[in-house]
Amino acid sequence: MNTYKLTLLALLAALAVVGRYAFQFLPNVQPITAIIILTGIFLGPVSSVILSVLVVFLSNMLLGMGIWTVWQIISWCLIGLTAGIIGIIWKKVPLLFIILFSMFSGYFYGFIISLTTFQVTGHFWPYYLAGLPFDTAHAIGNGVFILLLYPLLHGLFKRYSKNRFRIKY
Repeated sequence: MNTYKLTLLALLAALAVVGRYAFQFLPNVQPITAIIILTGIFLGPVSSVILSVLVVFLSNMLLGMGIWTVWQIISWCLIGLTAGIIGIIWKKVPLLFIILFSMFSGYFYGFIISLTTFQVTGHFWPYYLAGLPFDTAHAIGNGVFILLLYPLLHGLFKRYSKNRFRIKY
């Protein structure tokens, strides 16, 4: 992990936090999942986990901490790890697959977050079923954010991979 990569992760974290704050008026529509998935695919699982933890803590400092913070970290880290493994196994991941994976991740995130209520009340299914419309909004939002952010972040990650080998210490 060099300074260049840490700077890139800090910029991505800032983009995700600002995006989450800017879209807070739309429930569950946020660019965080899309940014974490693209980071995992292009920079690897470790980078996506670091980004996940950073984004959750920084954005929740603005929007509010709670017991859900732990579950947000768990869900976004699992999504980032999975995306990182996909990026390692599959060198050129098709955009359609990334979009479908991001939509699935919206539902997966909702499932993990619903475990928060089970932890507190012992009731899972009523909360999970009531949250399905929000999970659907999250899934659709993820697909749209992947479409919007993929060209920008793909170019940024390509530039990073070219410059990574030119840096002299």
